[in-house]
Amino acid sequence: MPKEFIKRHLPDPESIRNNKSLKFLGPLIHQPDLWHLNRRSVSKAFAIGLFWAAIPMPFQMIAAAFCALRFNANLPLSLALVWISNPLTMPPMFYAEYLLGAWILDIPASSFEYELTFEWLKEKLFEIGIPMYFGAIILGAFSSIIGYFTINALWKRNTLNKWRLRAEKRKANKKKR
Repeated sequence: MPKEFIKRHLPDPESIRNNKSLKFLGPLIHQPDLWHLNRRSVSKAFAIGLFWAAIPMPFQMIAAAFCALRFNANLPLSLALVWISNPLTMPPMFYAEYLLGAWILDIPASSFEYELTFEWLKEKLFEIGIPMYFGAIILGAFSSIIGYFTINALWKRNTLNKWRLRAEKRKANKKKR
């Protein structure tokens, strides 16, 4: 994974550290591991961000931030990846999670029409919510594991390619002499 590509799209660590709304974190926000771009911190950030992106809950970014702090993952990347679930992707993601959970729990997937009323929500919460959250946890765990190992492998492959190119360059320079 090219470090320069990730650096280009992430906010400046100093601007995040100086953010007044994050002052309650105190010295935790100053841990250098939260800002480093290395194979381990980026792989962990992908696992955290992909997991919390799959969980249907408000304030996913707060949960991802606490996990990044706890596991010394890259904080900005963990937070950015949560936005995979956004207003455009949420409906198909949540429906897929519901279908997955219903299939695993062996509950027949019911067709339903959505109504924006408290009565509808109260009536359908357990019927839809339990399979959806079960499917979300399964999908989140699966995507975080796949994301972690994929980023780890891509980072290693990129590093090995750089080493190989440097070795070839050195060999070519020796032949020129």
